[in-house]
Amino acid sequence: MSATSLLLQLIVILTTARVCGWVLRHVGQPGVVGEMAAGLMLGPIVFGALFPSLHAQLFSRESLQGLSSLSTLGLVLFMFVVGLELRASKSVREQLRSAGYVGVLSVVVPLALGIAISPALYPTLAPAGVGFWPFALFMAAALSITAFPVMARILKDRGMTRTPFGQLSLGAAAVVDVFAWILLAFVVAMVGAGEGYQGLLKTTLGMAVVLCVLFFGLKPAFAWLLRTKAPEGEPSTTVMASLMLGLLATALATEWLHLHAVFGAFLFGDCLPRDDRLLKSLSERIEPISIVVLMPLFFALAGLGTTSNAFSGAGFGAMMLILATAAFGKIAGGAVGARMAGYGWRESLATGSLMNARGLMELIVMKIGLDAGLIGPELFTMLLVMALATTAMTGPLINLFIGRRAPAVADAAHAKP
Repeated sequence: MSATSLLLQLIVILTTARVCGWVLRHVGQPGVVGEMAAGLMLGPIVFGALFPSLHAQLFSRESLQGLSSLSTLGLVLFMFVVGLELRASKSVREQLRSAGYVGVLSVVVPLALGIAISPALYPTLAPAGVGFWPFALFMAAALSITAFPVMARILKDRGMTRTPFGQLSLGAAAVVDVFAWILLAFVVAMVGAGEGYQGLLKTTLGMAVVLCVLFFGLKPAFAWLLRTKAPEGEPSTTVMASLMLGLLATALATEWLHLHAVFGAFLFGDCLPRDDRLLKSLSERIEPISIVVLMPLFFALAGLGTTSNAFSGAGFGAMMLILATAAFGKIAGGAVGARMAGYGWRESLATGSLMNARGLMELIVMKIGLDAGLIGPELFTMLLVMALATTAMTGPLINLFIGRRAPAVADAAHAKP
């Protein structure tokens, strides 16, 4: 792949993402929804249908590796800042208990519903040779996912990252991803792909090791480094290089464990000392590149894997069934979990709405399913549309339940009824 081709792809993707983001912001949607829509437009359904020869030349298969690598780097950098921003507003025990309620029910309810609708989808959408239970369990995992980065972008756009319900949702999303990725490992093992059950054992034990190294080794080491070398919150070049090495090493570890690099990036950010000056400095250096330049690339890559066959005939009905099941399962499960944790109904429903944002992590799960042969292009497209629609619902539902202003949420959240 030539540098000219890569630069041209970047120009087309970023221009489309900015235009779509600008249009959708004027109807109350966050910019990330515009980037997701841009990915769909750049795929074969819109761009490929209107200009097939130009599309084939611009996005040839052999030219996509550079885009894939850059998009992964963008996700890692963004999730590092999200982890750094996370603050505990309550005691650790209470926060974990509350996040556990929301996270578990946000998995169990859509998981059960995903299995329940699988008999209707399996005959027409399962690839040849795939058994019912691997297909059904994959659908359960796909409907159970919550997107860390997309949820974080929505909370950041509204200034709600540090509100109690915002932190609850981010903590619960971590619980959700652990459950969902473990289930996905089981599914891949059932079809004989990847490393099978040995891979599952490696993932479980490996994550225990990663967490111990992070919070008992790297956390005190970086606390000392930042305290002595960046006391004013302005990291030097040496400190910045050390932070990036720690970030990339942790991301590599979770990538090797099949939990994706973004999970390691989030955990590394979360283990660093809580210093607003450091957070401001790192955000100013990292976020412009990761958000503006790199993250739209992942959505574009997902859009390139879609097909128009999902919108014809019975496919449209299956898509609506998947969408309705996914939205109901997440919102209901998250809301009931938050209510059990002691939040009022308005904050509980807002939490369920945030758990319904799937975007990025859904695309990762879809790609794994496609590569493992569990789904075909039609179901891949349906799940992409579902991810876009459920993410687009999030903003309007939050407005409905708690309004737009973060201070009001912070004051009202966790209020007993």
